[in-house]
Amino acid sequence: MEIILCELSAKITEAWQSFFAAEKGVRIVEQDITQLECDAVVSPANSFGFMDGGLDYALSERFGWDLEQTLQKQIKELPEGELLVGRALILETGDRKIPYLISAPTMRIPTNFNIDTSINAYLAMKAVLINAVKDDRINSVAIPGLCTGVGRMQPIIAARQMYQAYKEIILGEKMDFSDFGAAQKYHWNINPQGMIWTH
Repeated sequence: MEIILCELSAKITEAWQSFFAAEKGVRIVEQDITQLECDAVVSPANSFGFMDGGLDYALSERFGWDLEQTLQKQIKELPEGELLVGRALILETGDRKIPYLISAPTMRIPTNFNIDTSINAYLAMKAVLINAVKDDRINSVAIPGLCTGVGRMQPIIAARQMYQAYKEIILGEKMDFSDFGAAQKYHWNINPQGMIWTH
């Protein structure tokens, strides 16, 4: 599985380098993700499949707006009636250069409130990798900076979260907590800006 981390922002690609530089199956590129050639590209959408803003707008322009309608139809057919953060769907794009799109919400609705202090980049990355690995059609996947657009998560924190998900799913570093305190510390380390207690 080749993972292509792709962004136009140098701050994001530099943050990825801090974590992924030694990973042989990961390529970091600073360019327009819609112009890559790969098996699948990730749409860091929302739980209801609206693809009319940010990167999703560019993906809709590339693949056609009927893809948004297809995504929304599949989401409505889910038992939950929405695509929860931490889950993903794979859609065919009909595009020869990028035949599949992985929709992996980084937020329930488009918002910048509390996303930067969340672990949503970790959850979305985990969903992307789980789905990509188990799908024989996908051997390469392009992933943008998760939560770094509308969500305004700091690049270094998004990169940290994406790398943690990579370690668990690709490298097989399973979580194993001896007590609640260890689980709490692990959760806080994913996003040190997040609050665990309010008092």
